Amino acid sequence: MNTRAKKILLLLLAAALLAGAGRVQQRLNRDRERLGLTRGSALSGAPPVLAFTTVALGGFRGLISNYLWIRANDLQLDDKFFEAAQLADWITALEPGFSQVWRFQAWNMAYNISVKFKDFSDRWRWVKRGIELLRDEGLRYNPNDLALHNELAWFFQHKMGQNMDDANVYYKQQWAREMMPFFGPQGTNFSELLRPQTAEAAARLQLFTNKYKMNPVFADKVNTEYGPFDWRLPESHAIYWAAVGLEKAKANPDKVKADDLITLRRNIYQSLLQSFYHGRYIANPFTGSYELGPNLALVSRANDTYEVMIRADARYSNNIAIAHRNFLRSAVYFLYEDNQVAAAAKWFRYLGEKYPDKPIIEGDPDSLPRNVTLDQFALACVQGDIKDTSQERTTAAVAGMLMRAYSALALGEDDRYAGYRLLANKIYEHFQAEISDRATNLQRIGLPPFADINRAVLERVLDPQQGMPYAARAIVRSQLGMPAETNAPPAAPTTNAPAAGELAPTNTPLP
Repeated sequence: MNTRAKKILLLLLAAALLAGAGRVQQRLNRDRERLGLTRGSALSGAPPVLAFTTVALGGFRGLISNYLWIRANDLQLDDKFFEAAQLADWITALEPGFSQVWRFQAWNMAYNISVKFKDFSDRWRWVKRGIELLRDEGLRYNPNDLALHNELAWFFQHKMGQNMDDANVYYKQQWAREMMPFFGPQGTNFSELLRPQTAEAAARLQLFTNKYKMNPVFADKVNTEYGPFDWRLPESHAIYWAAVGLEKAKANPDKVKADDLITLRRNIYQSLLQSFYHGRYIANPFTGSYELGPNLALVSRANDTYEVMIRADARYSNNIAIAHRNFLRSAVYFLYEDNQVAAAAKWFRYLGEKYPDKPIIEGDPDSLPRNVTLDQFALACVQGDIKDTSQERTTAAVAGMLMRAYSALALGEDDRYAGYRLLANKIYEHFQAEISDRATNLQRIGLPPFADINRAVLERVLDPQQGMPYAARAIVRSQLGMPAETNAPPAAPTTNAPAAGELAPTNTPLP
């Protein structure tokens, strides 16, 4: 073979190899795209030197981001938070496909930087920025990343929903104000989001989907499956984002890691439990403030969710079962306290059938369900120790229950009023029965007559100087059939106190 023929053969071979490499490269590109490995967004607002270095070094982006990460940490230690936040933006731009970068930077803003500020409004800006970093940017580049969905749900559940941060009430109040235009004054209305009838409603829907990145159809599905929720509260949004993560896991099973599903499910049932404990706003028109009370409508759905979680995760079923049992104990007591005695009895029986060999009174190993009545269990929840026979403590417990009863009566919560009265009677009767084995005990350490304790509490409630506001006192008097006050104060000027379903003024904290 002559030289010319060899050259032609080599050129043909090179062309064939190049074409083959191109085909392989196309397959690699498709796999990289499927696995989320081809992220490379341009830096926005970075100094020219940084932008040039990023392009020039290409594959050495990781080295640049490592340096910036160290520099951002140094700035934060020097309390230069805004400069550190700017570097955080550049770090995430350098490594947009690495979810740990987004999670760390968001956590740093919401947890570490926020607590450096004393003013609650400043803290809220950093917490909100951490949420936005995950929701608006992290999930934009990593829409199927389950860890990011879990982290976002955790921010709503823990940072905003729990009381670990002394500004948590302020966070809840600010978030409620943002959500009220979408879900109405009770936080439960989906009709306008699902079927907007006016230009204003359509604009709100657009804002809801564009700014908050939420799908109203899926939110309604979450509300139907796990609720009903008050969507002004953070727990409902924690459940929403965890549920979105579970949907992503179904669509992308090859990207699911070992502990992804359990963490998402844990976020759901823990948030459900929190929502059960304090998932309802209770207006106090006399003070212009709100309290958070239990959402008793969630008992059945929360129980079903725990049952599903126990079956779905064999590795963690024991841990979930412990949480389930604690939930059932709380549900029984809260229902009893709300005077829903029949429902409390139903779930008390269920608790005994489900966990017959587990004690239900804290600190009492003999308190198996078959050995304890519903009344005894409710009393133990109030007194802490059913065997306690302290005269002072029991008197205080009875008086406290009666005080709560009259407060509920003033707010129109008639069932809670009756429930507190019932508990007060049960506490009283139990104590008297415990010490009645000797007549001298009743004389020596017996309680005053129940009517006397009640009268003393009512006098304190109706005292014009130290009791409830006049309007509340008038309601209590009317409900109890008592005559009106003889020295009623003059008519008060119109105030901005919230009506039922509205939020308190900005400067009024939620209790």
